[in-house]
Amino acid sequence: MVDICRKMWQQGWAAANDGNVTVKVGEGLYLATQTGVSKAYITTENIGLIGGGFNVVEAAEGFRPSSEVKMHMKCYNERADVGAVVHAHPPVATGFACAHLPMDDYCMIETVMAIGSVPLTPYGTPSTDEVPEAIGPYLKEHDVMLLENHGALAVGADLMTAYFRMETLEHQAKISLVARLLGGVKDISRENIDRLIGMRPQYGFTGKHPGYKKYGK
Repeated sequence: MVDICRKMWQQGWAAANDGNVTVKVGEGLYLATQTGVSKAYITTENIGLIGGGFNVVEAAEGFRPSSEVKMHMKCYNERADVGAVVHAHPPVATGFACAHLPMDDYCMIETVMAIGSVPLTPYGTPSTDEVPEAIGPYLKEHDVMLLENHGALAVGADLMTAYFRMETLEHQAKISLVARLLGGVKDISRENIDRLIGMRPQYGFTGKHPGYKKYGK
C-alpha cells in the first residue's frame, strides 16, 4: 500500500493530502490510509486496520481513516469480488469529470478490453452519504468511474489490479484528449469492439465490464 500511494503521488494523481486507498484483509476488516497525510510521505504508520463501521481496530496513535471510506465501503458491500479500492484525482481524467463528460470512447484496443466506457457519476459532497449513493447504480457494470467535479474511483480483486485500472483510465484520458484536439475520436467498429470484449478471459481480465455502452449520446 505504501508503494502504491507513492506511485499515485509520483504520477501526479494526488496533490497535497488527496487520495485514499483501502484493501480488504478479512471479513469486515480493511487496511486504510490515514487522512491528512500526503501520499508522498506515507509510511506503514499511516495505515490502519478498520472495521466496516469505520471503527479503528488496530493502528498507531492518532490514526483516523479518510471520511471517503464510506465510498470504499459501498464498493465492498455491493461487490463481493472487490478486494481493493483506489480513489485519486488523475488530472486529465478529472478534467473530463469537471467538464461533465463521461469517457465513453471505444478507440483504444487495450482500454476497450480492460475497462470499457467509463461513466460519470452524479455529484456528491465528500464525506457524506451522497457519494456512495451516487456510485451505487454503476458498480454493477463498472470497475472504474469518474466522480462529477471530484476525481476517479477504481476497484479490483487486489490492490495492483485497482491501481492499474486507474493508470489505464488516465492513459486513455490523455489519448482521448489528443484525439479530440486532432479532430475527433474515431471508435473501433462495433463488431471489433464485441470481439475485443469477448477476448477478456484469455487475457486474464477480471471484474465487471459494461460491454458496448455510450453515455449521453
